[in-house]
Amino acid sequence: MAVNTIDAKMLAKMFLAGAKNLESKKEWINELNVFPVPDGDTGTNMTLTIMSAAKDVAAMNANNDLDMKSLAKAISSGSLRGARGNSGVILSQLFRGFTKAIRDYDTIDIPLLAEACEKAVETAYKAVMKPKEGTILTVARAAADRAAELADAAEDLDAFFDGIFQHAEETLARTPEMLPVL
Repeated sequence: MAVNTIDAKMLAKMFLAGAKNLESKKEWINELNVFPVPDGDTGTNMTLTIMSAAKDVAAMNANNDLDMKSLAKAISSGSLRGARGNSGVILSQLFRGFTKAIRDYDTIDIPLLAEACEKAVETAYKAVMKPKEGTILTVARAAADRAAELADAAEDLDAFFDGIFQHAEETLARTPEMLPVL
């Protein structure tokens, strides 16, 4: 049976799994970042940011105290509170925009997910004084654009996410070509 909606309990599980995955890939991300300089701490900063929110989400999940509004607040405020470095601030702003779009709903469907992705990107771009293409912002925008394209066509969440992730990975592979030469 195809799953087409996400409730607060499922979103919490997805968020916590994503946080764990980010944490496991932080060294790879540290090596990946080269803009504006290869500072070696992007993955670490993003991990500190998401783990701050994950702590709050895990506590809510353990207490079975989940509704979308409180979950959205925990993700948004937890990531902002834990934000470290430029990448952490951008990540927290992506979460802030995403959660602003979903917080008033009991369940999230594909069109709402696409809208939340767009709101996430809009919020993150506004938070950066001079956005540069070839960065996390570019990948997030590409993912949001693909989400909008797939919003009406995707048969289920698996197809929707697969399409977004594939496009995001392709965009990530092209980011070095977009960066200014230093």
